[in-house]
Amino acid sequence: MQYTRLGSTGVTVARVCLGMMTYGVKSSREWAVEEQEARPFIKKAFDLGFNFFDTADVYSDGVSEEITGRALRDFGKSRETYVLATKVHGAMGSDPNQRGLSRKHIMHGIDNSLRRLGVDYVDLYQIHRFDPNTPMEETLEALSDVVKAGKALYIGGSSMFAWQFAQMLALSDANGFSRFVTMQNHYNLLYREEEREMIPLCRKEGIGLIPWSPLARGLLTRSREQMDATTRAKTDTFGKDLYRRNDDDTAVIDAVSAVAKKRGVPNAQIALAWILAQPGVTAPIIGASKMSHLDDAVKALDIKLEADELKALAEPYRPKPVTGHR
Repeated sequence: MQYTRLGSTGVTVARVCLGMMTYGVKSSREWAVEEQEARPFIKKAFDLGFNFFDTADVYSDGVSEEITGRALRDFGKSRETYVLATKVHGAMGSDPNQRGLSRKHIMHGIDNSLRRLGVDYVDLYQIHRFDPNTPMEETLEALSDVVKAGKALYIGGSSMFAWQFAQMLALSDANGFSRFVTMQNHYNLLYREEEREMIPLCRKEGIGLIPWSPLARGLLTRSREQMDATTRAKTDTFGKDLYRRNDDDTAVIDAVSAVAKKRGVPNAQIALAWILAQPGVTAPIIGASKMSHLDDAVKALDIKLEADELKALAEPYRPKPVTGHR
């Protein structure tokens, strides 16, 4: 495993983060890996040197946080050795106050997440999406109070427009609120719209990028003929909204397959090596439902793509509509 700083903070994290959305209950997601089957993956992640784990309250309606907390306690060395991230925003019930980024929901959200995780604090507390219905100042002050209370050490953002993030950063600076240290954005070889504004903004502001879906929900790991070869690919409606699976997408997948074949490695290693090579990227967040997914993530760290390979991977991309903000 290789390690780096979490954005501009002093915290050290693995260069690949293990996303915990995969682990939950099948009643929530058909492709979810339930707890007893999930535990060996988390143990192996520790064995491989992972120390950065990302979950969210909405994953399997809180069950992912419960699975994550139990496994980290059982397999982690001690609380100070691993970096734990979770998120707030999504609906956690039918009541209108059980969602969004109001002060009320944030304060309930952090306490409920800490209870499910079984910890006194999280290292990184992230807003899962932008909330247009709550004043930015209200959200930022509440997040700052969460940090002051010792319930989170740092705060992070996730998919939103760059102007929204820039405004939140400016308000934090003007009011002395805790500042975002990370941006968890939608970024991979099939979706590169973040390169226009969000990534340059984050690099300028010293914000660490921890991209979600670096393998495009698995599409970049398979040939074009195998795009729908898994249960997740067949049933993941959100993934189908994100990617058009047209000639533009398949051209990118073909390019990944060509470089992977030349190197004699799986597609996943090439796709991850590409995103790890992008300026500003701290740690892409990968999911693992097979042990090979963890192995590929670690092996990708040692792949240094040549200039001609980077060019071949980038050339087929065509601009597309902004997705992933809902």
